[in-house]
Amino acid sequence: MAESEAATAAVPDSAKAVSILFVGDVVGGLGKHTLLDCLPVLRELHAPTFVVVNGENAAGGLGITPKIAEQMFAAGVDAITLGNHTYHRREIYPYLEGEHPIVRPANFLRSQPGRGVCVVERDGVRLGVINLSGNLYLRAGRSAFTEIEVALGEVGAVDHILVDVHAEATSEKVAMGWHLDGRVTAVVGTHTHVPTADARVLPKGTAYITDVGMTGPRGGVIGVKREQAIESLLTQMPVRFETSEEDPWLMGALIRCSGALRADSIEQVLMPRPQARSTDG
Repeated sequence: MAESEAATAAVPDSAKAVSILFVGDVVGGLGKHTLLDCLPVLRELHAPTFVVVNGENAAGGLGITPKIAEQMFAAGVDAITLGNHTYHRREIYPYLEGEHPIVRPANFLRSQPGRGVCVVERDGVRLGVINLSGNLYLRAGRSAFTEIEVALGEVGAVDHILVDVHAEATSEKVAMGWHLDGRVTAVVGTHTHVPTADARVLPKGTAYITDVGMTGPRGGVIGVKREQAIESLLTQMPVRFETSEEDPWLMGALIRCSGALRADSIEQVLMPRPQARSTDG
């Protein structure tokens, strides 16, 4: 029996038909409500085994609070990833140290609150979730390319691994995808808020996309009211940014798998908010 066939034969039945819905950067209250309104529809359409959400912009566009995290978990989100705004809200610090499946970049300093790895289980299938920060243009204490090896060791024995690379530079994300091809189920990029058109399964079986986009107001400039963003660019002066409230969409990716640490397909998920609410607190 070939090595790949032996690996597949060793996979328990529960791990042979798995799908992972990953949702990109949730921006502000509107992004949170868009997520909560879209999830029931997406569950009916795709029946994902796991839902993983990047929530680092969920609290007014910067950071996340325990209350918002709990709302996401109550809606059936299995794990939350973060990014460069992880520590914007001080009330999240002790929450990150708890047992909740919420992770900040693994290549932050070990002295900083939280962890970079979590494992969640559903229907007998174990999913490891790893969060990384890019090093170009972002402040991350350690190299993502060295710390990913430590993070993979911390995940342990799981059926699938999803890696959220929260990075500014597309080159870092693409390089990380190739670096992990065949070793993890999926490498998904976040942070730039604009979905890219390069979703594919790499030669050794890892699903990859450079950026899944954001969940929130598409009518702004990467989540900010467009008139404020334009004023800042025109005047080169400080401008107070506020989250836009126009044209909310959910953006993400759906990864389907039939063997351990291997993806069969990845498809983009681009969905307008199915209903409007009068109050988006």
